Parts: sequence; C-alpha cells; structure tokens
Amino acid sequence: QVQLVESGGGLVQAGGSLRLSCSASGNIFRINAMAWYRQAPGKQRELVAAISSGGSTNYADSMKGRFTISRDNAKNTVYLQMSSLKPEDTAVYYCNVAVTYTNGISAFTNDYWGQGTQVTVSS
Repeated sequence: QVQLVESGGGLVQAGGSLRLSCSASGNIFRINAMAWYRQAPGKQRELVAAISSGGSTNYADSMKGRFTISRDNAKNTVYLQMSSLKPEDTAVYYCNVAVTYTNGISAFTNDYWGQGTQVTVSS
C-alpha cells in the first residue's frame, strides 16, 4: 500500500503565496509522474500542474507563471509553489502520484490520491 500525505494549505489574502507538499510512503519501487489537481465547490476536478519522473512539467493555462511544481525524488515528495494567488484559486487541492510497486515477482503501477488540502484566497 502507498500513502500520500499533503500539507501546506490554508487561508491567504489575494496576491499572497502558499506552498503545498505531498509525500508518498509505503511499498514504492518507483514514483513516476506526480501532479496536483484542484476542485472548487460545484466544479469538476481539474489539473493544475504535472511533473514527469524526468522533471518535465506542464501547467494549466491559468496557472502558468504563477504556480511552480517541483519534486524531490529522494524524499518522494512533490511541491506546488503558488504565488499571486487569486480568489478564484480557492479550492481543495489534491496530489496524484503514479507509483510502481512490486510483489517480488511482478511490477504494478497504480495512481494514488492525497486526502486534499483546502486553499482559501480572500479578496
């Protein structure tokens, strides 16, 4: 089993910054892509940013230039640095991690989700 623990959410004023973290632990052979999603009330969950195992990144258009995703492979952790926050960034943010694990015979890859962390931006 793999567990993801998120931290770093909170209340911030418009124009402020927050840094989210998501750490993976458990039966991990290799961590592949890591990503952040968010879901605002009444809306569908949407991709915020993703980072490949090699460090390539992609962002949703509305986050480009304001958010930065990074990872620390030694710590099995992905970060999301959010700057110039706007009220419309208010949402629950979830990390998503693709993990390869092995039973000693075969390797399997599954997606895992964090528990979500609330980000609230006041105007």
